[in-house]
Amino acid sequence: MRIDRAGLIGAGMMAIAVATVQVAAPVTAQTPATTVQQDFDAAAALDAKGDKPAALAAWEKLEARTKPGSRSRGIALIRKAPTLFALNRADESVKAARAGLALLPVDDASLAEDRTRAFLILGQVATDTLDYAGAVTALQQAEASAVGTADKLGAMLSLVTAQIFIDPNAAAATLARSDALIGTLKLDKNVAARFARERTILKLNTGDIAGARASALRAITLLGGLDTNKIDIMDASARSDAAIAFLLSGNADEARRYMAFTGAGRMMKGSFDPAAEMRSPDCGGDAGLEPQDVAVVEFNIASDGTIDHASPIYAAGGGQVALEFARAVKGWSWPAEQVQAIPAFYRYHVRVEMRCSTAFERPSIGDGLDGALEQWLASKGVTVAPEPAGSQAAALAGQRAELATATAQAPNGLRTLAAIYRLTSNPTVAREERAGLYARGLAIAAANDAPPSARLTFDLPGRVDAVTDIWRPGIYERTLMPMVSEPVYANDPQARAAIRLMMVDGAVARTRKSQKNDAAILTLRQVADDKALKPNDPLRVGALIRIASIEERNGQIDAARATFASSGLTANQCAIMDAPPKMVSKPGSEAFPMEAMRWGFEGWTQVQFDIGADGNVINQRALLSYPPFIFSEAGTNFFNKAKYAKTYRPDGGLGCGATTTRIKFLLPESAHRAS
Repeated sequence: MRIDRAGLIGAGMMAIAVATVQVAAPVTAQTPATTVQQDFDAAAALDAKGDKPAALAAWEKLEARTKPGSRSRGIALIRKAPTLFALNRADESVKAARAGLALLPVDDASLAEDRTRAFLILGQVATDTLDYAGAVTALQQAEASAVGTADKLGAMLSLVTAQIFIDPNAAAATLARSDALIGTLKLDKNVAARFARERTILKLNTGDIAGARASALRAITLLGGLDTNKIDIMDASARSDAAIAFLLSGNADEARRYMAFTGAGRMMKGSFDPAAEMRSPDCGGDAGLEPQDVAVVEFNIASDGTIDHASPIYAAGGGQVALEFARAVKGWSWPAEQVQAIPAFYRYHVRVEMRCSTAFERPSIGDGLDGALEQWLASKGVTVAPEPAGSQAAALAGQRAELATATAQAPNGLRTLAAIYRLTSNPTVAREERAGLYARGLAIAAANDAPPSARLTFDLPGRVDAVTDIWRPGIYERTLMPMVSEPVYANDPQARAAIRLMMVDGAVARTRKSQKNDAAILTLRQVADDKALKPNDPLRVGALIRIASIEERNGQIDAARATFASSGLTANQCAIMDAPPKMVSKPGSEAFPMEAMRWGFEGWTQVQFDIGADGNVINQRALLSYPPFIFSEAGTNFFNKAKYAKTYRPDGGLGCGATTTRIKFLLPESAHRAS
C-alpha cells in the first residue's frame, strides 16, 4: 500500500487536444480505430480505476502514437510515470518523468499541471526511497510550477514531510506559506488535519514539545476527536503523534491514553509479533549512530511480508539519524503466512521505537575512504574544508560558492575535487545531483592519478546513487559487483576489501535472511583471508566482526566465538562467550506494567544489557519496542530484579556485554490462549 502524499492535486485530467497532438507517422495507411483523445481517456480511466498493468499498457500505446520529441510525447511520458511507480518500477518512473519534462516547452503555461505532476512523482519516488534531499528539490519545483491553490498546497504538504528531516527551518517556512494560502479558502478538515500533523512532527523533532502537543490535539479534533466507533489510519497516526508529545512532556498517563486509542497493541484476535528478520542497526557505521539515539519509525507491511514503505516520525539525534533507522526498517520481513493473519489495519502505519545495537559496533567504511582521500589531497597541498559546525542546510550555499570559485580557476583541479567532496558529504544535496557530482569527482580523481581508495570515495556512492531502485533485492550487489574485477580496484587490497564490505552491508539491509547469509559470509571471507591485508587492518577486522555477527544470528555460537577471537578484539559479548552467565533469578508477573494492563495493551520489547562480574545487570536499554514507549521502561526494569551467576574476571571487567533478549507482554487471557 502506497500512501498518496499528493492527494490535494486537482483531479481534473488535462486533455490532449486532438488538434494540437503530433501523431507519429503511421506504419500503414490504415485509419486507427480510436482517436488519440480516446486513447488518452481510456488510459486515464484505467489509472483512476486502479488497474495499473492495463493503465501502463494504455499509456504506452498512447506514447507510441505521439511524435518523438513532441510535447504530446512528453505529456504521455509524465502520465505514465506514476503508473510505473505504482508497479514498483521506480527507476523507469524517474526516467519517464525526466524525459517528459524535457519535452515540455518551459514557456507554455497550459502545461503547468503536467509539469507539476512530473515534479510530484519525482518527489514521491525520492521520499519513498528515503532520498529526502532529492524529494525537497523536486517538490520545491512542484510548488513553484503549480498554478492552482490546491495544487500548491498538495506540493507543500509533501515538501514539508521531507524538509522536517533535512532542513527544519525550511519546513517551518513552508508551513508558514501554506498557512497564508489556507487562510484564503475553506479547507476540508481532513486536509487541515494533515497539515496539523506535519506541524506536530516538525515541533517534536525541533524540541517544541508544548507546540507539538497543541497541534497534535488540533489534528485529532479536526478528525472528529477520540471516537472509537470510527477510526482509520489517519486517526491512528494523529493519536500516536499526541502520545509521543505527551510522553516527551512527562505526562505518561496521557501518552498511554492516546496510544490506547490508536489500536496499537490491542488486536482482538491474534497478536502483532516481531518480524522473522527484525534487527536494530549497529551503532557506529557510516551514519555514526550512537547508543543514546532513539527514533520512532512508521512502516507498512506488504502482503508478502516485506516492507513497502518506511518513514521517520521522531528522532532524538537529528534528521540523518531518523533516516538511518528508517533504512534499517526497510530490510525487515515477516513470513507471508504470519502477515495474512494480521488484519490489514494493523499492517499499515505500524510504529516502533528504535535504538542502535552495541553488540557488534562497526567502524565506518566511508570514514576510512574519506580519510584516504583527505590524506592524498593534503600530500598535494590541498586542504579540505572542515565539516560545518552548525546546520548542513545553512552551509550549502557556501559550499556551492566554493565549488563555483574553484571550478572557475581550474575545472579539473584538486581544489575543485576538494570542493566536490565536501559538497557531496552534505546530506541536503539531492541524490540525482550527488550522482552527477560523484561522477565529476571520479573523473577529476582519475585524471590526477588518485590512489584507488581515494577514488572509491566518489565511485562507490556514485554507482549506488545512480540507481533509484537500489532497495530492491539483488540490485545493490549487482551494482557494485563489477567493481571488484576492475583492475584499478582489483589490484589494490584496501579498495577491493572496501567494495566487498559495502556489498555485504547493502545486501544484508535489503535481502531476506534466508537468501543472504551464505553469500555474505563467502564475500566477507575473501576480505578476512586476504593475505595482502595486515592482521589488524580495520577492513579485515570489520569483515571478521560481520562474519561473527552473522554466525551468532544463525546459532553457530562456536564459529562466532572463534571468528571474533581472530579479530583481536576482546570477546566479552554474551552471545559468543564459551559459557554465558546463567540467569539465577527473575521477576514474575509484577513485571507487566499496571498502566499498560489497565489500558489493555499487549506488545514486546527487545532489551540489550551488560552483565557485571557480580551477576548484576547494568546498562540495560530497549532496542525495539512495540507499541512505542509503552513497554520500554518495563522491559528495562525487568532486569533490575534479574540476577545472573557471578563470573570471575581478573581485571574486574564485565561478565559479558551486549546480550539481547526479547520480552513479550501478554494480558492474562492472551497468555492463557498462547499456553
